[in-house]
Amino acid sequence: MQKNGENSRHISKETIEKARKIDLLSYLMATNPSELVKCGSGEYCTKTHDSLKISNGKWFWWSRGIGGTSALDYLVKVRGIDFISAIDMVMGKAVEIPSVFVPAGSRKYSKIYLPRYNYECKIAKKYLMKRGIDEAIIDDCIRKKLIAEDSKNGCVLFMGYDESGVIKHCSSRATDGTLQRKDLPGSDKRYAFSLASNKENCTVRVFESAIDLLSFASMIKAVGKDYRAENLISLSGIYLPKREMCESKIPLALKYFLDNNAQIKRICLYFDNDFAGRRGAEALQNILGGMYEVRYIPPPVGKDYNDYLIKRMNDERTKNSEKIQSENQRNA
Repeated sequence: MQKNGENSRHISKETIEKARKIDLLSYLMATNPSELVKCGSGEYCTKTHDSLKISNGKWFWWSRGIGGTSALDYLVKVRGIDFISAIDMVMGKAVEIPSVFVPAGSRKYSKIYLPRYNYECKIAKKYLMKRGIDEAIIDDCIRKKLIAEDSKNGCVLFMGYDESGVIKHCSSRATDGTLQRKDLPGSDKRYAFSLASNKENCTVRVFESAIDLLSFASMIKAVGKDYRAENLISLSGIYLPKREMCESKIPLALKYFLDNNAQIKRICLYFDNDFAGRRGAEALQNILGGMYEVRYIPPPVGKDYNDYLIKRMNDERTKNSEKIQSENQRNA
């Protein structure tokens, strides 16, 4: 019987096993390199689907909640190609595809490795303001040495410090319009970028990225609230729970904060409004729900809080423009 669009031609088990050994990154680099967009150290997404991430020999399409380990999986699940044709496509190119995937080693860093950086932040500040981040908040972070700029390439650097004031974490984000972002070697995620120092506030607000954290801070400042009275922490990346949620661990940044802030009673998760965000929030509600009030608060509009911030700013500009036009017409 024909299944899932497969034709009736027999393919040997050995051929299928060989096809499954070809990872997606190697396949695309050999057959369609223009489809790949580098978005971090060892991580890629595709030009067609920016939520499809490829790293560590695996791929996952976050907006659809599906993934795999091979080019064959990708051709069938994403491209919609029938199984037999996908085998032909992969094996037809097999001799031309050198594997570019090298499994990550277990190297441990004894310290963080930082590039040459400065606190003038001319490029970084311009980039953050273009993303809608409030200028006064940026200046405050630069003054506190929480934001710096890579002197070589202009990347914005988000710094995290330990209790002794030593830099323990640094996340780099490209300012040239590409999606490149990464934690620098030796970074300890317990100390990821945060604006959290209020020991009297019983709520912690958790974000996937520093950009989303700063976007939220900008929005509450815009309505007259003091963002410095909040506990805002970032995880420096997407939180990926295990397939079995009961086996999942708390993200290091959140666990470290909770261990050192006994006053916390409420955890608000401002994760992305996508499969990964919802899945991560559900896992943390299962793990921490018995000890804390845990709420998932996705952005009302857009994928993340920076999308939401930009949408609000554009709406405000449109509203002001229409108001000015209306006033001009009345005065004409």
